[in-house]
Amino acid sequence: MLVRKAGERGHTDFGWLDSRHTFSFGDYHDAEAMGFRTLRVINDDRVAAGGGFPTHAHRDMEIISYVVDGALEHRDSLGTGSIIRPGDVQRMTAGTGVRHSEFNASKSAPVRFLQIWILPERVGLAPGYEQKTFQEAERANRLRLVASRDGRDGSVTVHQDVAIHGTTLGAAKQVDFALAGGRFAWVQIARGEATVNGEHLEEGDGAAITEVEAVTMRAGQAGCELLLFDLA
Repeated sequence: MLVRKAGERGHTDFGWLDSRHTFSFGDYHDAEAMGFRTLRVINDDRVAAGGGFPTHAHRDMEIISYVVDGALEHRDSLGTGSIIRPGDVQRMTAGTGVRHSEFNASKSAPVRFLQIWILPERVGLAPGYEQKTFQEAERANRLRLVASRDGRDGSVTVHQDVAIHGTTLGAAKQVDFALAGGRFAWVQIARGEATVNGEHLEEGDGAAITEVEAVTMRAGQAGCELLLFDLA
């Protein structure tokens, strides 16, 4: 297991945006942190009240937004307009090209969300959008599939051989995940702290896990929220 500590991440601060980059992104470049398998970006973004990303373009990327706190307003060139809140998972297929904006939906409170980029299975896909809500009861003390290649179990569809699971664990609660042969895992701590295969991880930490049969995640006394990526 290779741990990427929160304090080792890249940092961008524009005043309205405070962003931490697990992997190389924008002006932050680290040749040793260019992603993990098809997982290319995890940005931990905090956007001040009233702030946001004006309309900009993407292409040939699967983009997933996962809100930790607050509310994020999304608009795009596909005609989609929505507000994403904790428990929601949004998937945007940039494909041949899409333009969108993301703004804090609140004028008084910040929003914190994880922006995740996954390399698509092929270039030139038709742009697309999908958003689903996963209730707290579905994620409490169990791994809930929130994104997958085939959209199974009500998850959003990602055009890549990846499965993303989310959970919120109470104090000292534990979940286990069986990792199939030839598969890889990335665990990202969104909130709180947890022990992952014997390694203590805190908020913002991530870990690349290879050549194991199972991933064991046990929350600390304050509980935790985390994402587990099952990757080819």
